[in-house]
Amino acid sequence: MQSFSTFIPPERTLMGPGPSDVNPRILNAMARPTLGHLDPLFIELMDQTKQLLQYAFKTENALTMPISAPGSAGMEACFVNLVEPSDKVLVCINGVFGNRMVENVERCGGVAITINNTWGEQTDLNAVEDALKANPDVKVLAFVHAETSTGVRNEAKALCELAKKYDCLSIVDAVTSLGGIELDVDGWGIDAIYSGSQKCLSCVPGISPVSFSDKAVHVIQNRKTKVQSWFLDMNLIVGYWGQGAKRAYHHTAPVNSMYAMYEALLILKEEGLENAWQRHALGHEKLAQGLSEIGLELTVDKRYRLPQLNVVKIPDGVDDAAIRKQLLEDFNLEIGAGLGDHAGKVWRIGLMGYACKPRNIDHCLAALSTVLK
Repeated sequence: MQSFSTFIPPERTLMGPGPSDVNPRILNAMARPTLGHLDPLFIELMDQTKQLLQYAFKTENALTMPISAPGSAGMEACFVNLVEPSDKVLVCINGVFGNRMVENVERCGGVAITINNTWGEQTDLNAVEDALKANPDVKVLAFVHAETSTGVRNEAKALCELAKKYDCLSIVDAVTSLGGIELDVDGWGIDAIYSGSQKCLSCVPGISPVSFSDKAVHVIQNRKTKVQSWFLDMNLIVGYWGQGAKRAYHHTAPVNSMYAMYEALLILKEEGLENAWQRHALGHEKLAQGLSEIGLELTVDKRYRLPQLNVVKIPDGVDDAAIRKQLLEDFNLEIGAGLGDHAGKVWRIGLMGYACKPRNIDHCLAALSTVLK
């Protein structure tokens, strides 16, 4: 029989599409004594976490909370609560994660109408408006703000304005944008939004922040059918993540992971949202210049590149997997492979949260330069 021992992982530099390097403050927070999930002190931490999330999202939405599951559960929570059978949902697709939205719509019994744009390009606003005009009964417009598979930033503010103009709800994927680029839930009129803990918040994976507008809450409370998922039903979860000391038991929260989430949001608050956005922008500029100097080029137009997720063209004749393997084995450096249409054609280099710092950028550039030689 195989012998077993304590697992001690090596210290990697994580510069892929996520998870990102975790701030030591957050790892230390996780090691603190576990409280009961209904302990008064933990309830107090929940309230403070909610307030910090409202700051991060730039919202006063009462229904703002971290779901006890990864970002994919946050996505599902938005769709299962707002989409009922036969509802029409207009989904913008310019990468992998738009396609996942379609999967959610269909599993809810909804009808997905898609706007497809070339991977690496933005969603076409004119095409979206034409589709909304042609389908006046669309209930939801859904799109990815920061498409992790392609490194493209979609025009979230403009898309939300179209949703309001044509009287439909908006569902926004902010998994890679929260904490990395400008995001304004109330200012842009976003109705439902979800993110992840492991990207620009530099927290451990496994938590999904979400927020719902009053309009979205009204829709949830007046559904004709039960929410498809018991665990993700906001009508039930709100009893646990509501206001005040008295909470209704819904599930056992991952207490120590919530310590980590709180610490990550506290770090963001201490830095300041605008400062965090600026740090990611400056890190991107440094990386882009360094990549150019070693003969590598970014594939996405400067006007809508994501600073926190940089997509790099793989030079002709270079073995994608072999290079990534050598980076991991020789330099303890992780970068990401391309997905879908981009598989084998690009690398994805993440500059997210704690990982977005000059030391990491210099290490990445030096390692790439060495292995490519």
